[in-house]
Amino acid sequence: MYYNHHGFQNVGIRQQDDLTTMNRLIVTGEGSVSAVPDTALLTIGVITENQNLSMAQKENADKTTSVIQTLMSLGIPQSDIQTSSFRIEPQYNYENGQQQFRGYRIEHQLQVTIKDIRQTGQAIDQAVENGANSVSSIQFTVSNPDAFYNQALSLAIQNAQQKAISMARALQVTLRPVPIIIQEVSQLLPPRPVPFQAVMYAQSAETPIQPGENKITASVKIQYTYN
Repeated sequence: MYYNHHGFQNVGIRQQDDLTTMNRLIVTGEGSVSAVPDTALLTIGVITENQNLSMAQKENADKTTSVIQTLMSLGIPQSDIQTSSFRIEPQYNYENGQQQFRGYRIEHQLQVTIKDIRQTGQAIDQAVENGANSVSSIQFTVSNPDAFYNQALSLAIQNAQQKAISMARALQVTLRPVPIIIQEVSQLLPPRPVPFQAVMYAQSAETPIQPGENKITASVKIQYTYN
């Protein structure tokens, strides 16, 4: 039904114009929470060299099998132990500008997920004792990062709201409490690896591994209107 009565004509157009000419206040907010890691991701490897390829392969396979069995004896399921890389490379020496074949180098890297983070140091030591000679990285993560990220997201919204209130007071305007746009700026990302790396890891009584804390951050952009 169409009304041509004064006061109804072009109401929709005027409402649209009101939205486009509305005074807007745009703020950003950030929030972060600290999460104690409960899971460790290790990259443990076996590196062997021999002039005979078959012997190099057999030695590497025997040691890798021993490492896997050792980790499983600690209660780590086989599904949490997987090959991350396997390489066979010829090795050469260079003397007087000439290339001389030295042998073959075989590298087998395993990614190990340790869900009982207290076992991290023990797992490294036992793996090294039973054939591993490379620990290339250790990462500490949380098993439920979404819960921590949602907390950070709530803090980011509160931070943006506080900024908007402070700015409105400084401008001596009345802030409308309900925002017209809320935009999530950040996305949940895997936590950064803890800066711990070692190659040819030395054996010790028990390697002291400190997981520390992961910082999970969120940010938002919010648009408010004011009178």
